[in-house]
Amino acid sequence: MIVLHTESSLGWGGQENRTFNEMLGLRERGHTALLACPPGARLGARAREAGFTVFETPMRSAVDLPAMLRLRRFMAEQRPDVVNTHSSRDTQLAGMAARLLARRPRLVRTRHLALPITSKFTYRVLPDHVVTVSRHVENALVRAGVPREHITTVHTGIDFSRYDRALVKGDLREALGLPADTLLIGTVAILRRKKGHAELLEAVPAVLERFPDAHFVFAGDGPQHANIERRIAALQLSEHVHLLGLRRDVVNVLASLDLFVLPTHQEALGTAFVEAGAMGLACIGTNVDGVPEVINDGETGLLVPVHDPAALAQAIIALLADPARRRAMGEAASRHVRQKFSREAMVGGMVAVYERLLGQR
Repeated sequence: MIVLHTESSLGWGGQENRTFNEMLGLRERGHTALLACPPGARLGARAREAGFTVFETPMRSAVDLPAMLRLRRFMAEQRPDVVNTHSSRDTQLAGMAARLLARRPRLVRTRHLALPITSKFTYRVLPDHVVTVSRHVENALVRAGVPREHITTVHTGIDFSRYDRALVKGDLREALGLPADTLLIGTVAILRRKKGHAELLEAVPAVLERFPDAHFVFAGDGPQHANIERRIAALQLSEHVHLLGLRRDVVNVLASLDLFVLPTHQEALGTAFVEAGAMGLACIGTNVDGVPEVINDGETGLLVPVHDPAALAQAIIALLADPARRRAMGEAASRHVRQKFSREAMVGGMVAVYERLLGQR
């Protein structure tokens, strides 16, 4: 098959990471994966670096006629069997471009977010099928009026070959100039308000009262960077909270941690929890949206109420104070995610959707 992925986002997060992994998995299975995105998109840079054909076009709006025509011309040249769209803007542009072709590819819309939809047209009418990354998102679309038979859930998966502590040094303490026995708590997420970095910062002082030598690291970048910096300074936490920026060595960051924490407000699934679990880390997350599909509360980690720094601090303290329990949760998390969230299972699920649609054609 030839599968064209489209993405109008410029940034890098779980959505883009999943798309990139799908492209890698398709290529491993002998299929051809292409990408269409705007100039400057981080996904485009990663895909080109990995040897994929990347078509760049500005996507100024959902009704950008020149972009639509350029996408149509690219599709006519490449003749994809399937076009898989990922965000609202590229869904409308690529969807309409594909429908203008005499030999129309099948259209799949992947829904990555746990937010209310703004256009039923881009879920019920434009695509041939919708893929969701969690059961939570599937149920939300059904409540919004999208027929369940029009939806397939394919959980996000990752390449577990990268998540092996025996192969990853985990040298973040050394890089930060910290003692080798420092308790290190971390999170990996784009710096957006809904990821809950503010609540984590509010929880830090209570944790430091019990564990004064503990340190926290935030890996990622985003629009809240300046606000988070100011809040760290206001709480006088600069010596204990480290902003690492966008990291290409996420596995090294995870391998360095004792505990993973992400108090997200909304999460379709939570790929960051999958990655942390794969590295054998106990995880603390919020009991919201698709997160309980990844974290088994009390078994692979702990779930706390959203917007509750006090409960978050208590959960962090409880696991820092009990290393044996923390290690057991990490081992259970590794087993759980490897059974359920492999890249092979994700790509296999997507290929099954594509083949079913092509068979119907």
